Amino acid sequence: MKLYSPAAIRDIKDRYDFRLSKSLGQNFITDAGVIEDIVDGADIAPEDLVIEIGPGIGVLTAAAAERAKRVVAVEIDRKLMPILAETLVGFDNIRIINQDIMKTDINGLIEEERAQGSFTGDVKIMGNLPYYITTPIIMKLLESGVRAESITIMMQKEVADRIKASPGGKIYGALSVAVQYYCTVEQIAFVPKEVFVPQPKVDSAVLKLTLRDSSPVELTDKSVFFSCIKQGFGQRRKTLHNSLTGVCGLSKEQIGEVLTEAGIDPGRRAETLDMDEFAAVANRVAEHSGR
Repeated sequence: MKLYSPAAIRDIKDRYDFRLSKSLGQNFITDAGVIEDIVDGADIAPEDLVIEIGPGIGVLTAAAAERAKRVVAVEIDRKLMPILAETLVGFDNIRIINQDIMKTDINGLIEEERAQGSFTGDVKIMGNLPYYITTPIIMKLLESGVRAESITIMMQKEVADRIKASPGGKIYGALSVAVQYYCTVEQIAFVPKEVFVPQPKVDSAVLKLTLRDSSPVELTDKSVFFSCIKQGFGQRRKTLHNSLTGVCGLSKEQIGEVLTEAGIDPGRRAETLDMDEFAAVANRVAEHSGR
């Protein structure tokens, strides 16, 4: 019986008296094609380390372990530990950690595995993220400077659309700019809600975020850049002249000077600016504020 089949999932639930947790966003994949899409998208090589977020009952974990040198899976639900011990019993290259990914030192984990010689290749992160905490997990990984080559993850389609959005649209926002600052973004697959147990109310998508080797824009102060993004999109219906007033302590008059010097029409809104334009504004803000 295939581990991803609804019958196998029912059997495991019954034998372990396991109940899926809505609070943890547990939805298990039942389609072999989706599993293959995620693993193929992650581009796992034989000497790589895979870090999986939320292995569930081990479907993706097993598929990754067949290709990688080492797999470390971080699972928050302790009730899944005995289930994973059973479903992954045939693998000797998997380590399961019962921990909250938001409290896990991923870089420390990577260095520990590398020091032990458990892999010599690249680090690939993958997982089926709970909808309720998708954005915090992604931003934690990126802002912590995770030393991985890529992050291949399934998430709510709406969030995926926002992450890969281009300037000018209603869904383009702070998340779009932030993720695209750290990564190049590629959609690997569309995943209909029907392939999950239990079935969620919305469809999903798989994105591959390939981390950049260097900043895509020249910045005087990275923190000022992100402050401008946050404040600009925080009041997205307002013009930049109004929404950016107060950023880094600058007055409305100073913001007017900043926008003029950056070559940006003060009447534009944040959703119309691309990353280069945000960088131009942020660098002038840094100069005017003495950063």
